[in-house]
Amino acid sequence: SLYVSEYFSQSAQKLSFYSWYGNAKLFHFHVPEDTVLLRWLLQASRGKGPECSSMEITVHFRYGAPPVINPLGTHFPANATVRPSYNISIALGSAVPNTTFVNVTAPAAGDWFIAAHLPEAAGRIEVKGFSTPCSYVFQADMFVLRLTDMPVLEPGVAMPRTIVSPAKPLHVKVFVPKHAAGMRFELRSCVTSEQKACTVRVVLGSITLPQSFQRIVTCMGNVSCSLALDSPPWEKWLQIMVESLGAANASVSVEMLASFTACRPGSTSSFLNFSSLNQSQTGPRPGSAGGAGSSLLPTGEAPRNASDQRSFCLQNQPVVREDLDVVSVRYRLLNGPSVPVNSLSPTLLLLNLNTGADSGGSLVVSLLLNKTSVSLANATVAACVSAASPVLSPNATQNCSTAFFQGYPLSVSMSSTEATLIVLYPQTDDWFLSLRLICPKGQGECNGAEAKVTVFAYLTPCFNDCGPYGQCSLLRRHGYLYAACSCKAGWGGWSCTDDTKAQSVGAQNLATLLLTLSNLMFLPAIAVAVYRCYLVEASVYTYTMFFSTFYHACDQPGVAVMCIMDYDTLQYCDFLGSVVSIWVTILCMSRVKKILKYVLFVLGTLLIAMSLQLDRRGVWNMMGPCLFALVIMIAAWVHHGVKRRHCYPSSWKRWVFYLLPGITLAFIAISVYAFMETNENYYYTHSIWHVLVACSVAFLLPPRDKHKKPWAWSQKLTCRYQICQNDREELYAVT
Repeated sequence: SLYVSEYFSQSAQKLSFYSWYGNAKLFHFHVPEDTVLLRWLLQASRGKGPECSSMEITVHFRYGAPPVINPLGTHFPANATVRPSYNISIALGSAVPNTTFVNVTAPAAGDWFIAAHLPEAAGRIEVKGFSTPCSYVFQADMFVLRLTDMPVLEPGVAMPRTIVSPAKPLHVKVFVPKHAAGMRFELRSCVTSEQKACTVRVVLGSITLPQSFQRIVTCMGNVSCSLALDSPPWEKWLQIMVESLGAANASVSVEMLASFTACRPGSTSSFLNFSSLNQSQTGPRPGSAGGAGSSLLPTGEAPRNASDQRSFCLQNQPVVREDLDVVSVRYRLLNGPSVPVNSLSPTLLLLNLNTGADSGGSLVVSLLLNKTSVSLANATVAACVSAASPVLSPNATQNCSTAFFQGYPLSVSMSSTEATLIVLYPQTDDWFLSLRLICPKGQGECNGAEAKVTVFAYLTPCFNDCGPYGQCSLLRRHGYLYAACSCKAGWGGWSCTDDTKAQSVGAQNLATLLLTLSNLMFLPAIAVAVYRCYLVEASVYTYTMFFSTFYHACDQPGVAVMCIMDYDTLQYCDFLGSVVSIWVTILCMSRVKKILKYVLFVLGTLLIAMSLQLDRRGVWNMMGPCLFALVIMIAAWVHHGVKRRHCYPSSWKRWVFYLLPGITLAFIAISVYAFMETNENYYYTHSIWHVLVACSVAFLLPPRDKHKKPWAWSQKLTCRYQICQNDREELYAVT
């Protein structure tokens, strides 16, 4: 045999602490056919700075679709199927990179996915630039060993083969045709080169994670041994490995034989369905009333007697796949949403999910029983949803298992007429829905009975669109798209249905009121600015108060939300107003000439607007203008002090009652903003930030110029008599 090794690599990704599925970094690989060995090379490393500490990386593996994970231990939505993913942990105790190998023997061909993430996020809100987070990097590479000339075992034809040594097992493959109800593999004529009793192990199927359904049988002696499979995967190659368990230097000769049990499907003619569909759209053709169309019975009226139904092992129902959007598919039954279900043979629906782009959503299957269609009160419609091959004998007690897949059961009855199944991230394959009528006293009780079941099946990016407390996000890894829910207001879970830590409506209203009404503390600052004739500064504070109020009203995660314009616009205006308010306040304190002050106002505002457009969350977008304005203020104060030959400001009352309290409030505000905010306390810590900043502005604004009089509105009104004063100077005296 000729083996070929292949190597596949993807770029490294920076890991994140886990708070939702978008924090997990996904790697997507494709394993080729005839692969006998798969080896993952997992490399993890971290930064070398003092901020880096020991960390544990969790890596999840899954075949056919992204792994369904739950690191936070939250609840999944009702009726969702959840099977724990296969995962390993990689410890990073030092700056030395960690290299881990994971071997998979006889892996299934197709898509394989790896997801890696750090532990749960701490929930602290970090200001970009104040601290340098540690960088944790993860990379996954894949090595495969593929057999280029794997022998093909033809059904019904015996194949003699020789196992040279236990170190070199024998690999063969057999193609499973469509509508195969069962498969029987037989191993016979087992003889060793030393004429001793041979011992071999036969492994049928490939490994799929997180669950593997390989069938293993050990054959001893010259007696033939066999293995039977019910409902093997349709239209797929099935790998068979035979390895010797005997002496290391002894060869083993065996003879293999595979046979299949065919399943005869019965269905309404698809040509008849499309013909009737076309006629319903275009109208009857001339002469069709008694012509070719009259020889065909209408859909659903084909003769069905017991002998005909017993000759079929299943009844196919034609299903049309309708692509709606990315990871969004609707399945439409040509014969209508209701399908007939009887007890003689299962009704089968094909749900095509084998495009390679369907595994990033959620498959939803809903059943609704028509009560008037079932004459038996105790009858139950048992259903199974499975991949690769259908369950051909669903019943009330079976666990819906096929040869290499564990299906998902559903049932409807007169007492419970509705049933829903949600398959999270369904693997890439052909999916089947099997339905059968079951009677408690046996099949004889159900003879002649038929139930009508309405079937709704669709693929959606996020189930129920993540509900009112979640947002469905479309994620991308190279060319692969998948969806996940980002929850808010304390809600959690895969579809944001876990209310264990959810905020009440009262708490949401309180948070909104605190974050919005705390901006009213700018009113004293605005009043002080107007009283002291700083009208430009008062305009800036009014702008900041307005947009900060409505930005936080729109930024709320719960139901207490009000957006007067686009969210991004509100956020930008809030950030711009906050930085410009600090800028104009410090420049106002510097007491520079008016023309220079207003030039700096306009120029600084334009530069701040540009920097916020580049990165509005960067700390230097706020600290840069503040530091530059402080330099100007200090230089102006030094100039005034040297010119007047005493400290500036000269009044000790100005320092004690205004400047020192204002500076103290500003430093406390910056400390709260930079070091104390978390996701849990954001609504009141950020409200404290609003109050402190507004109060500090009111304290720090300088007094008005001496030559300006305070606002005297009574003197501005001219609609009354005034006492005029004669200021003319008497130049002459008359005697």
